[in-house]
Amino acid sequence: MRWNKLYALKSYMRSSLWIVPFFALVLQQLFFRTALVLEEWTRWVPLWPLGTEGTLAAMQTIISLALSFIVFTFGSLLVAIQIASGQLTPRIIATTLLRDNVIRFTVGLFIFTLLFAIAAISRVNASAPSFIVWLSGILGVLSLAAFLYFIDYSARLLRPVSIIHRVAEQGFEVLNLVYPNRLAVEVPAPRQPRPTHGTPDRIAHADSSAIILAIDVKALTAQAQKANGTIELVARVGDFVSERQPLFRLYGGAAAIADNDLRNAVAFGRERTIEQDPTFAFRVIVDIAVKALSKAINDPTTAVLAIDQLQRLLRSVGRRELGNGYVCDAQQCLRVVVPVPDWEDFVQLTCREIRIYGAENLQIARRIRAMIDNLEETLPEYRKTALQLERDLLDRTIEKVYLLPEDAALARIADTQGLGGSA
Repeated sequence: MRWNKLYALKSYMRSSLWIVPFFALVLQQLFFRTALVLEEWTRWVPLWPLGTEGTLAAMQTIISLALSFIVFTFGSLLVAIQIASGQLTPRIIATTLLRDNVIRFTVGLFIFTLLFAIAAISRVNASAPSFIVWLSGILGVLSLAAFLYFIDYSARLLRPVSIIHRVAEQGFEVLNLVYPNRLAVEVPAPRQPRPTHGTPDRIAHADSSAIILAIDVKALTAQAQKANGTIELVARVGDFVSERQPLFRLYGGAAAIADNDLRNAVAFGRERTIEQDPTFAFRVIVDIAVKALSKAINDPTTAVLAIDQLQRLLRSVGRRELGNGYVCDAQQCLRVVVPVPDWEDFVQLTCREIRIYGAENLQIARRIRAMIDNLEETLPEYRKTALQLERDLLDRTIEKVYLLPEDAALARIADTQGLGGSA
């Protein structure tokens, strides 16, 4: 299978809720047949104390409970998705809710218990198979405990701070993948020039318009090394690419690489994903903050929680080596150029929209200033220019927004709590 198709399949399976319940169905069939075999070897298991009628009633109760759990879980999940996407952002559906293993495995347990109890009730006779009935009872108790835990877990999961923190943790994983090198010195690394030898051949996007989700850099590097050339991607992960829009520039021997081999190293989709997109976690958290600052919701405290996580992410970015992704082979020959966001991109994405929509709120103005002050104290000197620009823009915005000088003076105080913690 081609790499881009395999990546699309893996991404779909990671964000699909039905995968685990489906495998629970298959596992139940195997487990029940194994239990039938073990039934002959477990004569030591105590008899089921309820008799045939009691066993039937117990199995029917377990079936009813499992069905109720399944209906409640899916019903509450649909409601949660609607509420969370409306109050936070629709982009958290694929990045958090549908990828949550607790939700998927809880539903899988309910499906497993339901099918096992149905299979067990069909085997009940005068002698009541003790081993299988005991297993059904244990599964029923486990399902009840899992349901109670699921209610508590869902209530905690859907809190804005939990969603924002989870997206931030995924953002750290992507930063470690895209920018693995930490700053070793306090001066910026020199930016390598783009390859300029010869006139590049261009390879256009042949399929329907879509967004770049991921790139198989290893495969491109191997192809470029084999052809003794350099491959440059025109667009970066997260960019929208129209049909017939240039996708690659090929230098040197790379022009001999087959077009399909190059296109198969790029995965496309309708919506951005977080796996290789370093700015997408920022984008999701900023969207949550902007939605919270809208007049319809008016929840600046949630925006402050979002800025807390943006500060963590931005500090991590500032301590890494950024710039275009230049990939060399073992002989240090440039083989692949992958455009990636730089420091200014991250700073602008973090600050601009939140400032525009929230500077008129004291919490946001003070929290943004506290974030900028903290980053200036902890990051290298050459990272401060972009931060100083954002502080200057914040001051100029405050001058235009606040009519009373007392409010403007209060808005210029840095406060990590937004309002109330500066002292």
